[in-house]
Amino acid sequence: MKKSDFNYLLPDTLIAQKPLAERNASRMLCMSRDTGQITDRQFTDFIDLITERDLLIFNDTKVIPARLFGKKQSGGKIEILIERILDDHHAIAHVRASKSPKAGALIELDQGHHCVVQGRADDLFQLEFTDTNLLALLEQIGHIPLPPYITRADDESDLTRYQTVFAKEAGAVAAPTAGLHFDVALMDKIKALGIRTAFVTLHVGSGTFQPVRVENLSEHLMHKEYFAVSKATVDAVRQARERGGRVIAIGTTAVRALESASKNGQLAPGFGDTDLFITPGYQFKSVDAMLTNFHLPESTLLMLVSAFAGYDAVMSAYQHAIDQSYRFFSYGDSMFLSR
Repeated sequence: MKKSDFNYLLPDTLIAQKPLAERNASRMLCMSRDTGQITDRQFTDFIDLITERDLLIFNDTKVIPARLFGKKQSGGKIEILIERILDDHHAIAHVRASKSPKAGALIELDQGHHCVVQGRADDLFQLEFTDTNLLALLEQIGHIPLPPYITRADDESDLTRYQTVFAKEAGAVAAPTAGLHFDVALMDKIKALGIRTAFVTLHVGSGTFQPVRVENLSEHLMHKEYFAVSKATVDAVRQARERGGRVIAIGTTAVRALESASKNGQLAPGFGDTDLFITPGYQFKSVDAMLTNFHLPESTLLMLVSAFAGYDAVMSAYQHAIDQSYRFFSYGDSMFLSR
């Protein structure tokens, strides 16, 4: 298949710019892989789609306030988006400026902080922060890195709403958006009903928003993201299989973590960088159903969803969602898909 096969026309009015007042107030499009039947429901119906035999797997990554603003010594404005923290004082980042800074350049940040450009790493910059711990610095002066299709500046509400209620492992620069629909009350209800849950970690990078730039999908270079799947999660998956339940991934990032840990044909504990690119024809090894949001045209995430639930069915579902004025992307509505 080609990149252009995954294009669709979306009115700007359907791109959600803000979250709804309540996390669980979104709509949910449900589609059966076997029949292709589409039903329009509310996310509050999610609990009716699962049983105590099933296993829900969440991505527990935590979004860091990865956007920084500063200026060069010449006075020119600079915007920094941390892509990955390497250690307490070093990171690789996107840097936006009228003219790219050179190695050795000092960047002045808010509240008297600064960083130094060490060099380039392809399209990214290697930065050193020597005056304080980097995570502490981000918590002090960083901004929530809202996606580029959200055209407003971040505000105080994004500190909590662009974060899942179960976020734990700091390192993402984008939220695992399917998890944003879950509130504390729903997580408590899931537990009270005896439905098992498990967690993986995949630190979502800014590359998740970048459309594929080559028409031939085999030529696309997938961005790398850190993932971790524990033995406890592997054991939970095995136990779900033994009791006849489904493994339900909450979001494409949970899918990629599980499938990355299944690269040898069977799910096993593991961690490291993954550049797994899932397109139609991929044979899924560890996931039976998934909850996801609606994804950008020509994006790797739309390709993953199409591989999971069928290309024709997914593209028809997206057109249905547009016709029914669903809200798209990070703060938008959800889809429930079974394989």
